[in-house]
Amino acid sequence: MNKNDLIAEIAKYTGLSKTDAGKTVDAFAATITTSLKKGEEVRLVGFGTFTVTSRSATEGRNPRTGATIKIPASKQPKFKAGKGLKDALNKK
Repeated sequence: MNKNDLIAEIAKYTGLSKTDAGKTVDAFAATITTSLKKGEEVRLVGFGTFTVTSRSATEGRNPRTGATIKIPASKQPKFKAGKGLKDALNKK
């Protein structure tokens, strides 16, 4: 499913226009991104939790040349599925 498919499904389930559903999806993504940038955790009970983890700087190797390169420290988004989502996926 891509973004356009998601927007169409939300529009179908809620009765919103595709334009309004698109704005909703964009607002949802922007809100999560803003919260993560602030270092906050976004917890959606029953669905999952979005967090940020820090990855320290390391040294790596260029696979073509074998030269050592420095990989800078970075922040990585993480998502951990909640019990409700896991249970929904494993229902028979």
